[in-house]
Amino acid sequence: MLYPAIMSRFTLRAVAVMQMAISVLSLAAAYTAQYGFNLQPCILCLYQRVPFAVVIALSIIGLFVPARAARALVALSGAVFLAGAGIAFFHVGVEQHWWEGTSSCGATLHQGSIEDLRAQIMGAPIVKCDTPAWTLLGISMAGYNLAMSLGLALASFYAAFVVGQKKPS
Repeated sequence: MLYPAIMSRFTLRAVAVMQMAISVLSLAAAYTAQYGFNLQPCILCLYQRVPFAVVIALSIIGLFVPARAARALVALSGAVFLAGAGIAFFHVGVEQHWWEGTSSCGATLHQGSIEDLRAQIMGAPIVKCDTPAWTLLGISMAGYNLAMSLGLALASFYAAFVVGQKKPS
């Protein structure tokens, strides 16, 4: 029967499209906060963007592979979202002063010449990881990212292991 296989592929591709769309919107929100509202990110904020970029890449690949590989990529995206939740949890802990941040918290220096480094140091504001740039209802962006990433991980695992599976007759 070809129909279940086609529906399985379509459903998993739809999941990949949703994962990609949510990741694109998440990155768009982060860049809008940074460039539109001048909420400068700390190094942990920048780290939290990486899983979304990885999921975008995995989702694009998932659109062009067979259903079995798409299922694996959806599950892998779930693992990436889970890693993103871990980064967000660490950042929330730093904001709440449960533990200290990384050694690069408070400074985001890039490689270059001495003159470039000096110009960057003189012109860049210091963004500390333990001070939330914005909160809503007492929850920081890292806190919202933690909740969203956990939800996306669970939804991705559900899709990978339940969606499109043949039901016993």
